[in-house]
Amino acid sequence: MSQGFSVSPEPTVEEAAAIAAALEVTRPVVVAGEAAARVSRWRFSGRWWAKPVPSRRERP
Repeated sequence: MSQGFSVSPEPTVEEAAAIAAALEVTRPVVVAGEAAARVSRWRFSGRWWAKPVPSRRERP
C-alpha cells in the first residue's frame, strides 16, 4: 500500500534504503501480553475522611 510520497531530487539507492529503514523502524507495533494484576497499596481504612459525614461532625 503506497502512500504516494514524492521526493525531489531523486534519492540515491543508499538514501532510499535509509529512508525505508527509518520508516520501518517507526511503524507502530502492537504487543499483546498478559495483563498485570493491579495491586492497590493505598488503604482508606482508619482515615478521618473514610468515616461517614455525621460521625465526623463535632458536637458541642
